[in-house]
Amino acid sequence: MPAAQAAARFGYTPASLLSAVRDFRAGAREFFVTGKPGPKTAPGKDAARPRILELRAAGHSIDEIAQALAAEGTPLNRTGIAEVIADEGLPRLWRRPDAERGGPAREIQARAGALNFGELPDQAETRLAGLLLVIPDLIALGVPDMVTAAGYPSTPKIPALSYVLSLLALKLTSTRRISHVYDIAADPGAALLAALTALPKVTALTTYSYRLEHGKQAAFLSALDKAALAAGLADGEALNLDFHAVMHWGDDPVLERHYVPRRSQRTRSVLTFFAEDASTHTLLYANADLAKASQNREVIAFADHWKAVTGHDPALLIFDSKLTTQAVLAELDDREIGFITLRARHPGVTQALARLPASTWTSMTLGRAGNKTRRIQVHDDPAAQLSAYPRPIRQLAVTGLGHDQPTLLITNRPALPARQVIQSYAKRMNIEQRLAEAIQSFGLDALAGAVPLNVDLDVVLSVLAHTVCAALRKRLPGYHAATPDTLQRRFLNTSGTILNHGPEIVVRLNRRTYSPILRQATLPQTITVPWWGGRTLRYEYA
Repeated sequence: MPAAQAAARFGYTPASLLSAVRDFRAGAREFFVTGKPGPKTAPGKDAARPRILELRAAGHSIDEIAQALAAEGTPLNRTGIAEVIADEGLPRLWRRPDAERGGPAREIQARAGALNFGELPDQAETRLAGLLLVIPDLIALGVPDMVTAAGYPSTPKIPALSYVLSLLALKLTSTRRISHVYDIAADPGAALLAALTALPKVTALTTYSYRLEHGKQAAFLSALDKAALAAGLADGEALNLDFHAVMHWGDDPVLERHYVPRRSQRTRSVLTFFAEDASTHTLLYANADLAKASQNREVIAFADHWKAVTGHDPALLIFDSKLTTQAVLAELDDREIGFITLRARHPGVTQALARLPASTWTSMTLGRAGNKTRRIQVHDDPAAQLSAYPRPIRQLAVTGLGHDQPTLLITNRPALPARQVIQSYAKRMNIEQRLAEAIQSFGLDALAGAVPLNVDLDVVLSVLAHTVCAALRKRLPGYHAATPDTLQRRFLNTSGTILNHGPEIVVRLNRRTYSPILRQATLPQTITVPWWGGRTLRYEYA
């Protein structure tokens, strides 16, 4: 049969068929082989087959069979055991309770409920005595009042504040997922923080978000921002904005696709929005109730939020070019809200800049980390034209930043010095550092929620945890720039003893390398804790 005819009959191209024939004639390929490639026998599996079926008939699960085979000196992995069981047409069995398997029963977590201080032991050892160091700042910021103002719901046995403090405890101890709550749930320090007998179980904490809507998170953030401004944790002069896509790890999510930097691809994810104070680097705002159709106007939603908090629009917003559209930039300008953002390098713009004479460029020196400097060239055009912006706008073209083409910055603040515009945008990268800290310290990227509103509570709690850490580091000499993971590692995860003296609770922190820092910290000698029934808290250092 001609090669073209044979190839068409079996769905090959003539070239592929001729290549296969050439390999066959050269002895490089064998076509007349029956069966699957690979080993034809599995001695280990065949030897263990009778014992596997015997144990399976006795009602043992795959895990139990694997343990029995290992103890008898004929180990076989779970995959091999499952294949033997499947070959016999037998269904899989769920793992039996430990007591039925003859092994030690798993420790049962204490039932969560409001703490009866009368039943609190006189002395209790805790791994998380340092977690109670945040109580003075929780009180100073007014977190109990924030929970009330937000209208967070309670249950018959657990108050709303205890739920919020339980979830906050997971953030502050770097417990990556809610499903890991068992790691700290029974710890006396974590339970005492929330005024509970133990932290609620996974199901209770997970389903708590199902009762909430974004309006409650917005009310909580409004109260938190007012407290942060009053406490000097933010000044609000300039605010950095950014999106962050939280990748979904579950199955079959009904989510939109967004670009996830850590994967360098667009994938199913929850789009979140954050705002950071440019001067103090404190996170002030988060929202996960976003969609592609509305994400361009999230900057307007934040401006409305800020006006509700402070009584005026934000003075200066700094963000990436992909955050919003030129039409929304015009809306910000109409409201006299200052902004600094990037402009895309279109070929026509870069070619026009390349034709400019050298005299139109101004040399400038910028400071860099490590007392270094960078020499740049700046072309300041006060009347640049954008395709969809209704009026001329100031554009700064900057060379010498390490790019082949000039970096283009646009702003509606003509009187702002060029150096300040460039440096302000350079510091916008700080918000990416804050998000990296939230990922590392507060498990921001460990979410699995397929409903954005369920993620909404978690991102707001990340903002709260970041604010609490910012307040704590102000009390610690030499730690004004410490990152949350440093605070967690050196202070919040300190072990100790809880002493119950009736109306006074004493937290005695064990001696560590950084104990001298705590001794010099501006922590109050005693403080009354409202959610402890008016009992006082006092710290001691071993």
